[in-house]
Amino acid sequence: MSAAALRALLNSHVTSMFNTGTVDEYFQYLQSVEEDGSSAPGLVAEVINLFIGDANSILNGIAGLLNQPVVDFNKVDDLVHQLKGCSCSVGAKKVNLCCMYFHQFIESRSKEGCLMALSLLRNEFCDVCNKFQTMMQLEQQIAACGPK
Repeated sequence: MSAAALRALLNSHVTSMFNTGTVDEYFQYLQSVEEDGSSAPGLVAEVINLFIGDANSILNGIAGLLNQPVVDFNKVDDLVHQLKGCSCSVGAKKVNLCCMYFHQFIESRSKEGCLMALSLLRNEFCDVCNKFQTMMQLEQQIAACGPK
């Protein structure tokens, strides 16, 4: 596939991510900083990879806490707050919204509600990860085609 066709696919993919609310304007800001040359090349991929690693670790921590016989909701709240910050750093809007939803169940001290919110959060996290990975693969294919 030609670089132009790959670029069109990439643009369509990123537009879809915005239109579906998967990412927000902060993600657009990260892309613009990389594109205008005011950051090192690969900034977006680096931030995405950090987000994926950190968020995955946090989600596992939340799951571990919720699997305890007595849930420490303060620790769960701390981790959800951390995840919210992670998601903001990359513009993962749906993950961020799930964290806000999760917080309602933490406040009401509902283990069942937290488990349901965790399931939803994991689904949104997997969705955004898949979309980010598709985007990065397209960028790699474009780069392999040579300069613009």
